[in-house]
Amino acid sequence: MSTLQPTSTGAPLVKIICKPGSAQAHAIRDFLQRCGIPFESVEIRSDEEARAAAGVEGKHDSRLPVCIFPDGARMESPTLRQIIEKLGWFSNPTRTEYDLAIYGAGPAGLSAAVYGASDGLRTVLIEKAAIGGQAGSTSCIENYLGFPDGIPGAELLAERARKQAVKFGVDILLGREGVRAEFIPGKGVGHLADGTHIVGRALICATGVEYRKLGLPNEERLRGAGVYYGAGASEAALVKGEHIYIVGGGNSAGQAAMHFAPNADKITMVIRGDSLKETLSQYLIDRVQSAPNIEVLTRTEVTALTGDEVLEEITLRSLDTGDERRAKTHWLFICIGGLPQTQWALEVGVARDEAGYLITGHDLMRGNRKPERWTLDRDPYYLETCIPGVFAAGDVRHGSIKRCASAVGEGAMAVAFVHRYLSQG
Repeated sequence: MSTLQPTSTGAPLVKIICKPGSAQAHAIRDFLQRCGIPFESVEIRSDEEARAAAGVEGKHDSRLPVCIFPDGARMESPTLRQIIEKLGWFSNPTRTEYDLAIYGAGPAGLSAAVYGASDGLRTVLIEKAAIGGQAGSTSCIENYLGFPDGIPGAELLAERARKQAVKFGVDILLGREGVRAEFIPGKGVGHLADGTHIVGRALICATGVEYRKLGLPNEERLRGAGVYYGAGASEAALVKGEHIYIVGGGNSAGQAAMHFAPNADKITMVIRGDSLKETLSQYLIDRVQSAPNIEVLTRTEVTALTGDEVLEEITLRSLDTGDERRAKTHWLFICIGGLPQTQWALEVGVARDEAGYLITGHDLMRGNRKPERWTLDRDPYYLETCIPGVFAAGDVRHGSIKRCASAVGEGAMAVAFVHRYLSQG
């Protein structure tokens, strides 16, 4: 099976040759999709096809997946870091100190980077995976102001925003993960997994959330091999003729269902509630209900995942009767919300709520008392954490509105407070 992912960016085409259900190939497709890079994915189903298409011994050869680039370069079983380097996107810091260091390149982080750099701040943007965050993997954002026909998340947030940031001089460090933070008077130091240190006079945490898991046996083993998280835009063209299952009833689940509908034979949405009305936007409810190949299983949950190399079947349980049944499928997409990426905050005393979201601004105050770590006479700014000069924006922040436009707005707003902090303390 060969699938071509179209794009309007004119970026180079990457050909991925892999066996079906390859978790490594899925990670590569997902990265390229989020970054707006068009790719062709070729699935080989026999040793003969493996030898002919990929030049390897068989479909279980450890050199798979093979990636071929427009210049003829060939990579066998490449890491994302190697692909980032090949695309020319891997770079090192150009400064020993920045005015603004931003962690996370989702909508909030990208917005902060563009507005910070365009205002003259020496800005660095650090992202462990792909530009665009979860929104970058969304097939189509339809409720973003000014785009009545919708726009792909990768196109809007990945390629266009990346180009804007580069235009204004942002240092973008892709494939880098922050693992530890420390704060000295007037500066924050971010320690990256590769040993790099990023020094910033002000910091914005925009790391967003990671997809929540079901917590079932075999789930991690089958991740990328039949079990996927989020809207799955990179996999949509591969589900032709298949029966796929989507767990969740929020907008990401509804968007996934509509994105798969033209290709999949049947789509089953599995929700624990009584209906979609409590969790899904009305425009998506109308579309789901009008799609002939989408069904909704209410008051149901997935309790087991079965498969050797790839997912082969799932177990569904009725919340009303307790009855269980098995369903054959190679495709399960989990869209049940996320968990904030704030483990680093525990080590440095940045306040979090019970769910792990960063607490900012007025929410830090207890009556007229300032937070314990606070060292200034003024109150914390709206998006400022309990450490002066450290801000939070987007989904990672306590009380944030989980919308793309809100995250973009918070990123811009955070930069305004950064200016105020840098000039006044």
